[in-house]
Amino acid sequence: MGTLFYGDNRFAIGIDDRALAHLQLVILAKLRRNESFSFTWQKGADGDAPQSTIWLHPSIPLNFDYENRLMPSISRAWIEILTAAANSNPGLALIPEPQESQPDHVI
Repeated sequence: MGTLFYGDNRFAIGIDDRALAHLQLVILAKLRRNESFSFTWQKGADGDAPQSTIWLHPSIPLNFDYENRLMPSISRAWIEILTAAANSNPGLALIPEPQESQPDHVI
């Protein structure tokens, strides 16, 4: 389980390393273009778990901390889905990986 630290590491979000690697690619691509957007995730594995949302902005500190040393393989299909979500009005959401997706490469 990795952690996304936001805002001078005062706010920590626990996220699976594989999902965190995909989110990192999408988030950093948007922030590199100076694009602000929201990020929403469920606080638990239960489908009825409460949600949280933060506003991601290039000026707010962000840190991706992984539990494992080796980075997981990356699924192009999942990146495309997450990118489409990040570019939508509701913003980026931690959407489950598509079942049919195959990893394309390892970072």
